[in-house]
Amino acid sequence: MKKEKLLGYLRIDRVPTVWCPGCGNGIIMKAFVEAVDRLGLEKSHVAVVSGIGCSSRVTGYLDFNTLHTLHGRALAFATGVKLARPDLNVVVMGGDGDMLAIGGNHFIHACRRNLDLTVIVFNNAIYGMTGGQVAPTTPMGYRASSAPYGNLEKPFDVVDLALSSGATYVARSTVFHYEMTVEYVKSAIEHKGLSVVDVISNCHTYFGRYNGMPNAPQMLEYFKKNSVLLKKAQTMPQEELEGKIIIGEFRKEEKPEYFETYRKLQKSLRAE
Repeated sequence: MKKEKLLGYLRIDRVPTVWCPGCGNGIIMKAFVEAVDRLGLEKSHVAVVSGIGCSSRVTGYLDFNTLHTLHGRALAFATGVKLARPDLNVVVMGGDGDMLAIGGNHFIHACRRNLDLTVIVFNNAIYGMTGGQVAPTTPMGYRASSAPYGNLEKPFDVVDLALSSGATYVARSTVFHYEMTVEYVKSAIEHKGLSVVDVISNCHTYFGRYNGMPNAPQMLEYFKKNSVLLKKAQTMPQEELEGKIIIGEFRKEEKPEYFETYRKLQKSLRAE
């Protein structure tokens, strides 16, 4: 019964997806619909916005109010949706490249403004759709099609960037930690303000193949062995955390969010 219910959140006529077998994008999509189901949200009260990339194709498969927009501009479109329809739960989904490279400026300022949006980053540390090039999150030393001798650039840490830019809910999980991902997405949707959930995902077709993990089980095993809960990480020396994935809720705080402040100003101006 549960399976049939979750399938009701999808556009079945679009299935099968374009994603490679075992791709983490499907796990994140399922975690999202399960979070929506647990919250009891009506499909008509949810809008999902994406940009360009493998993961951004998710809006074609989700049966909500969906927008598949320009490369890097999903947050700009989502801001307009929320301003026009404050009653909607607006969720932005996209890859690490779409969010932090061409869309990096929008990401920073969405966090700074504390917009009431939920941002789910499908973080596979590579450009999967265009041939496996280095992304803003590719770890140093790891290979890609554009870095056959290893990446020389220091990567962005999605969590650090979100925290320093002002997001008021920030969490990280991996596709191996499915139940954690569901709960963080659920909390992010419930939160009033800019919520970021960084989900470490697998692209075994490119990232894995270039780095000795050419199939999905190998990458999931890697996530399992290299993930450390935040509470434990806080007690560990920095050298022991080298190369580890720290997972958990990093921030959850209540602060005035932009859209409410904007509407208060509108009301005060109308009253004058």
